Amino acid sequence: MTRKRRRLYVLLLCALGLGSATALTLTAFRDNLVFFRSPSDVVAEPPPPARAFRLGGLVETGSVERATGPDGRPTVRFRVTDGAHAIPVAYSGVLPDLFREGQGVVTLGHLGADGVFRASEVLARHDETYMPPEVAEALKRAGHWNPAQGGAPPAAGWNTLDPARAAPARSGGS
Repeated sequence: MTRKRRRLYVLLLCALGLGSATALTLTAFRDNLVFFRSPSDVVAEPPPPARAFRLGGLVETGSVERATGPDGRPTVRFRVTDGAHAIPVAYSGVLPDLFREGQGVVTLGHLGADGVFRASEVLARHDETYMPPEVAEALKRAGHWNPAQGGAPPAAGWNTLDPARAAPARSGGS
């Protein structure tokens, strides 16, 4: 075997190794990426059943149901809404101290075949004025908040599935 041919084989072997490593890396990233979706996004384009994603919005007033699961762990069912649509969520575990109705929440999990979002993690807002950027963007897209008119609307003012009923509560606050 000549030196040229040996160099060619080594280059081809290196290119094959680099291509394989790149393909494996991209596959691992795709499996670990977690996208944010609002309830309206989920209704418009449901993700595949086993695909993990973040669901964000506000906890719908009057939707929180607490119980104890068969394993003794606390379980909670609630609905996450962006004002236009709401998605039922089931979570087993201890909720954050700041979790309550009418407040911003981001949940991590997957959508079941029955349409219930199975959350493995629930994140609540940090303080009175904090709203996750994804939730704020979803509210803007749903037409429930115009930043030019002031701060985010109070949840009680728009936390219904009828945007027409929510409009008077938003306009009187600023």
